[in-house]
Parts: sequence; C-alpha cells; structure tokens
Amino acid sequence: MNITTYSASSGQVPAVYLDAAKRLGQLIAQDGHTLINGAGRIGLMGALIDAVMAEGGRTVGVIPEFMIAHGWQHEGMTELIVTKDMHERKERMAALGDACITLPGGIGTLEELLEVVTWKQLGLYDKPIVILNTNGYFDALLSQLETAIDEHFMRPMHRALWSVAKTPEEALEQAKTTPRWDTSLSKYAAIDQTKHG
Repeated sequence: MNITTYSASSGQVPAVYLDAAKRLGQLIAQDGHTLINGAGRIGLMGALIDAVMAEGGRTVGVIPEFMIAHGWQHEGMTELIVTKDMHERKERMAALGDACITLPGGIGTLEELLEVVTWKQLGLYDKPIVILNTNGYFDALLSQLETAIDEHFMRPMHRALWSVAKTPEEALEQAKTTPRWDTSLSKYAAIDQTKHG
C-alpha cells in the first residue's frame, strides 16, 4: 500500500509526538508499504521519512516549487515530486495514497485533514482516513466535529468518514482494513433545512 501522511513540519514539538511518528514510519517500512508525505526535512514529516528510510523502506515526497526554493525539502527520499503549488501538492498526495493517516500538526495539517474529509463527504475520495490521536492531540477537533453533528451541520453517518487511532499500530491497521467509502452516499452531504429548521 501507499500510505499518505499529513503531519507537522515543526521541529520544536514534544518528544511524544516525534516518537509516535518514528514508530509509524518503522511500521510502514516493516510492513512493506510506501510512505507518501510532504517531503519536509524536519518535524514529524522528517521523523517519518527518516524512520522509513532507516528500515529500508520507500518514501515519496510531494512538495511545491516555492518550498524547494526555501530549501525545506528532505534530501534523502526515494522519489521527490515537485508541484507548481499547494493545491496540486494536496491533489497528488491524496491520489497517490491508498489510505491517509493524519498525525498531529498545525494549521496546514488540520487543513489537509479537513479538506480530504470534505472530499470524502462529497464522494470525491473513497479511501480510509485515519486520525492518529497521539496524546489526545485531536480531542478538541473531534469534539468540534461531534458538535457539528449534534447541531445538524453534518449527519450522524458522517462519523464514519474517518476513524481514530490511539497508537501507530492501530493507525496502520485501520488504514489497511477500513472499507472504501460508498461514494453514492454523497447525496446525503446536504441537510434539508425543512427537517431541522
């Protein structure tokens, strides 16, 4: 499988998050999968790449031209795909993966996660989306999504758009075993105001 990951590029995060990223990288390589990520050389992105490479695994980085100009790319990846902008980067990362796992990160990581969840709700993406909730990092986001469902901004069925894992082991297992989403369910993306208004 190709496992797309979204994660932090900050190099100043607590060790618990870096350790989980390294463990996930080890598992991806040991299982014979390919890592697809944003090709950052530091933070959780860099830790994932380094861990996969240390185990002899394959890594594919997708990064826009302007980040190359800043020298932000990891130099040791198996393959580096350079895109013209962030939009193309996200499209390529989603298309290349057979599943995606989101690790803790900042606003860019959250944006990537929520965009791919949106695509899935609209029937544009059908692959597993796993949230690796290391140290309860995503608890507030998951609570917000529950509020969206409780207040009828989303349907209860949309809880199944993603799954949540506490450990890297659980995350990879969910990525491998979660069934593809039925894209015909996109007709339920809109909520009729007459039923709740």
